[in-house]
Amino acid sequence: MTFDNESDANLVLDSMITNILLLDKKLNILYANTAAQQLLAQSSKKILESCLPDLLGYFSLDLDLMQNALDQNQGFTDSEVNLVINNELHILSLTAQLLANGHILIEMAPLNSHKKLSQEQLQQAQQNAARELVRGLAHEIKNPLGGLRGAAQLLSRELPKNELQDYTQIIIEQADRLRNLVDRLLGPQQRLQQKQQNIHQAIERIYALLSLEKPSNVTIIRDYDPSLPELVHDSEQIEQVVLNIIRNAIQAIGSKTGSITIRTRTAFQVTLHGQRYRLCVRIDIEDNGPGVPVHIQDTLFYPMVSGYEGGNGIGLSIAHNIIDQHHGKIEFNSWPGHTEFSIYLPIKQ
Repeated sequence: MTFDNESDANLVLDSMITNILLLDKKLNILYANTAAQQLLAQSSKKILESCLPDLLGYFSLDLDLMQNALDQNQGFTDSEVNLVINNELHILSLTAQLLANGHILIEMAPLNSHKKLSQEQLQQAQQNAARELVRGLAHEIKNPLGGLRGAAQLLSRELPKNELQDYTQIIIEQADRLRNLVDRLLGPQQRLQQKQQNIHQAIERIYALLSLEKPSNVTIIRDYDPSLPELVHDSEQIEQVVLNIIRNAIQAIGSKTGSITIRTRTAFQVTLHGQRYRLCVRIDIEDNGPGVPVHIQDTLFYPMVSGYEGGNGIGLSIAHNIIDQHHGKIEFNSWPGHTEFSIYLPIKQ
């Protein structure tokens, strides 16, 4: 394609829905089409000559890796890049190439909703498979564990000396500890005790508990929508979900000064497990900790996956299972300095 003048070229580029950027070697922006200006939420005057990373709150792209590829006259592609602009997350695919004049041409296309939905469905299927695998292993462990404990009890009765019985007691205690761990892996076994009630009652009980046990360096902020209608749910199970997430946030913040916000809102026209709901409750739990490590974000809800040392990785797996039983969904967005878990629970079909 050829253009008679620069104005024609700009007209074509500005009509594209793909975000087009032209950068120099130092990543200063030389040109941004209309879509890119809207994405960056800045005027063309402010964008030009600004360094691209300076306009972003967070940029997941490995700039060194991109630069190395371009230095070798190779194109560069990243199928999923996270950008945070004005505290809003954007997920895009990115391609970069080096032009003959030394400038870098960047194209960024938003991942469409169909692809996002297919990713959610794939992730749900993987989580279900992982949960079933754990359930199978757990049952296989419990059977010999019960026999081991019973044998230790019988042996304890036959031993003549009390000090020898201390060893059998250790076996029994460790068998009980493993059984409790397996039970936690299996998740809640009882049926949900659901009834129509206000979601804030469950959250307030958690807030009262955490106000007593949280460290002084962490502040918990409540931001409720008082107009939320009642919904059918098991309040004890929802309390466990919220409690698990907030305790993880407290642990992630550590000794630094931090805040956790519990926010409730109404969400409209939400698809949950392939079904469209006109009205849902959305519970957001947001913290300003270090963020979820990138390498575990895709498997965070899997059993035994933990983002911190000493964690057993069970809490979020149980939370995901509970929300599934409520026909809802739980998702998160995270980057350094910001993590937000969002729980969706249906109100009306």
